[in-house]
Amino acid sequence: MHVEIVIPARYQSSRYPGKPLALLTGATGVDKPLIQRSFEAALQVRGTHAVHVATDDSRIAKAVKAFGGSVIMTPVACANGTERVAAALTGLHADTDVIVNFQGDALLTPPALVEGLIDHMRSHPECRAATVAVRCSPSAYRHLIGDQAEGRVGGTTAVVDAQGNALYFSKRVLPHIPPGDPLELDPPVLLHLGLYAYRREALQHYGQCPATRLEQIEGLEQLRFLVHGMPMFVLQADPPDWDTIELNNPSDKAPIEAILTSRSII
Repeated sequence: MHVEIVIPARYQSSRYPGKPLALLTGATGVDKPLIQRSFEAALQVRGTHAVHVATDDSRIAKAVKAFGGSVIMTPVACANGTERVAAALTGLHADTDVIVNFQGDALLTPPALVEGLIDHMRSHPECRAATVAVRCSPSAYRHLIGDQAEGRVGGTTAVVDAQGNALYFSKRVLPHIPPGDPLELDPPVLLHLGLYAYRREALQHYGQCPATRLEQIEGLEQLRFLVHGMPMFVLQADPPDWDTIELNNPSDKAPIEAILTSRSII
C-alpha cells in the first residue's frame, strides 16, 4: 500500500495568524518554526513513502524549502485542511492509495498512532476515512476545561457509536462532566487528534460535497463527512506518555515547549 503524508498549512489563521512560522524552543534551546517541528514529527512515521507540506503561502513555502522539505502549492480558495489535502492530490504519486492528513499544529502526535491508523486502513480496505482519538488524561482534561472556561478554543473531542464510527466531533468537551464529579479523575472523554487517513476517492468526494452548516459553526472540517453520510472510523488508542497538546493559542506554547524539553527533542 502506497502511503503519503500531507501537512496542510496556511498563514492566515483567525486565532493565531502566522502560526506555522511560530518559533518553538526545543530541549537544547534551538528555535524551530512549528511547520518544521511538525514535518520532523511526520518523518518519524514508518511505512510511508513521502511527506509534503501543502500551502498557498510563499512565506511558508520558503521556510519549508529552507529546511529541505517538500512543498505542494495549492489554491488560496481552499476552505480547510481537508480541501487543501484534496487539492494536493495532483502532486502525489499516481500509485498513492492512502493519504494521511497530519495537522501542522499537532507536532506532539506520536508516530505509533499514525502507524496504527495506516495499519487500520491496510487491514480494512472498505474503510474510506479514519481518524484517531485517545482517552483524555486528567491533566489533558484540566487543560481542555481551562481553555473552555476562559473562552479559548482548545482541543476537539469525539463521540462514537458501538461500531467505532464517529457520531460527532466538537470543540466543546463532550461528554459533559459536572464539576467535582469523580469522573474528572478518569474522564471518559476521547481527545481527537489532528490526524486523518483517506482513500483517494474519499478525498475527491469530499471536495465535491458542499460545505455544511455544522462544520462552519464548529470550525471542524471532518463534520462534512458525517453530514453527507460518509462514515469516519475513530481508532481509539491508548494515551501516549505525554499530553498531545496542539498549538491552538499562544498560551499553548509554554506547555508544548516543556514537553519538548522533557522528551529531549532538540
